[in-house]
Amino acid sequence: MVGVLMRRKVPQFVCALFGILLFALYFSSHPLARALSQLVLVEYWQIIFAFTLLVGVVSFLKVNLKSIERGEDRPYRIVSLMGLLSMPIVAFFWGIKGGTPFMWIFENIQVPMQSTVFALLAFFVVSASFRGFRARSVSASVLLVSALLTLLARSDVGGLLSEHLPVVADWVRNNPSMSARRAILIGIGLGSVTTSLRVIVGIERTWLGGKQQ
Repeated sequence: MVGVLMRRKVPQFVCALFGILLFALYFSSHPLARALSQLVLVEYWQIIFAFTLLVGVVSFLKVNLKSIERGEDRPYRIVSLMGLLSMPIVAFFWGIKGGTPFMWIFENIQVPMQSTVFALLAFFVVSASFRGFRARSVSASVLLVSALLTLLARSDVGGLLSEHLPVVADWVRNNPSMSARRAILIGIGLGSVTTSLRVIVGIERTWLGGKQQ
């Protein structure tokens, strides 16, 4: 009984309390409410972020160590662990300012690798777009033309082809595309509110772990 109380009832009560408290503080203009909201959203958020980072690092270590034991992609896993462990050590001894080994590793290793990954993602997106945007109907044709106009306008070639092309692309992005984006954002907002209410009132308990009871 005590174990169930500590595992489920107490976390549900704390979650509901903070959910209702933050909801009430958002609509209050009282100085005390503003100060409490600042405390919860800034100070407590940093604590939660620190524990989240700790969970991510521990999970990363466990996954990579198990893969090394099984011999799966062992060189890549070792390099990943070396990067994870070396960066904090270098930052602790030499700092993170310009000209330090930390910044040298960041600018000469991490930034080029990130650029390479994003370039590969761009090629994958373009190839998937050419396979998916096939003019099989009127709506697909409109989507294909809009995508091509936007891609050309966002590149250096667009301004050379026509000075009106960036204007047309901005109109597409600010009117038809914005309407779809707002509809998606409204749906996301309603879904977030629904999920939050389910968690606050105790209907949704999957975040506690285990089977929902």
